[in-house]
Amino acid sequence: MHQFQPYPIELLELNPFTKISSEWMLIAAGGKEKTNAMTASWGGLGVLWGKNVAFIFVRENRYTKEFIDKEEYFSCNFFEKKYLNDLKYFGVVSGRLEDKFKTSGLNVDYKENIPYVDESNFIFLCKKMAAVPITEAHFLLPEIKEKWYSGKDDGNLHTLYVGEITDVLAR
Repeated sequence: MHQFQPYPIELLELNPFTKISSEWMLIAAGGKEKTNAMTASWGGLGVLWGKNVAFIFVRENRYTKEFIDKEEYFSCNFFEKKYLNDLKYFGVVSGRLEDKFKTSGLNVDYKENIPYVDESNFIFLCKKMAAVPITEAHFLLPEIKEKWYSGKDDGNLHTLYVGEITDVLAR
């Protein structure tokens, strides 16, 4: 296992637009008895309600959503580019069907029962503050539904989660 150190959030230098959308992140949730993770390319960082926050979007049918809904915390894990194939795997295989950590070779570890991925470069540990289901009625532009929620995904919308960033870990 790698040694992670707390990292002051005010020193953080990253571009969330590339870090999340094109380099991706793994969202991990659960507890020591069972943890799951999924790849995400939607989300962001900012300030809300006087807190530093991460916000993520999770489809209703994702297995990881069950863990996020059940637990108080989740983590956002960021990697070097050499882990891209692992991130692809975590995005297409369901944890309902197999233990993705055992199959992939990535390792889960915990800080105070909050799961994170040991091979990450840096990690945001987040305490859930809000969970907001997105419905079709929320779309102000018709092209959103047409582009992102048509065909087999029709009706399978996202939940927006806002989490206070309680710790940033880096190695």
